[in-house]
Amino acid sequence: MASNVQGPFATIRAFVPMLRASGDGVIVNISSISGFTGRGSNIGYCASKGALDTMTMSLASALGPEIRVLAVSPGAVATDFVAGRDRAALEKLAEMTPLKRVIEPEDVARTVLACVTHLRATTGTRIICDGGRFLV
Repeated sequence: MASNVQGPFATIRAFVPMLRASGDGVIVNISSISGFTGRGSNIGYCASKGALDTMTMSLASALGPEIRVLAVSPGAVATDFVAGRDRAALEKLAEMTPLKRVIEPEDVARTVLACVTHLRATTGTRIICDGGRFLV
């Protein structure tokens, strides 16, 4: 809970005055499909990402219209985050998804960028970046 909920909350609280003053503030929380599927590396992780999703909605209501708040929810990403999950395991997972592709860190970065630059009428929601994995 400390790194996925308390950390983002404290950071956001510290930066809200500057974000408001900017006239175009955007907060993008990095969540996970685990927050709404309940499937992930452990129960605590799933719960903390679910809490981050709820915090995203609450903050969007509280901070608008000066600040937009979104959450990007990746699925399995090609990183070393989960011990023992190698490229072969990611490719196997990807084959079960509608887009049949491994999600790379760059895909997540582009999703965050889209939140900031293109989704200007969007707040309080999650943007899923997982190739459709949450559907299966």
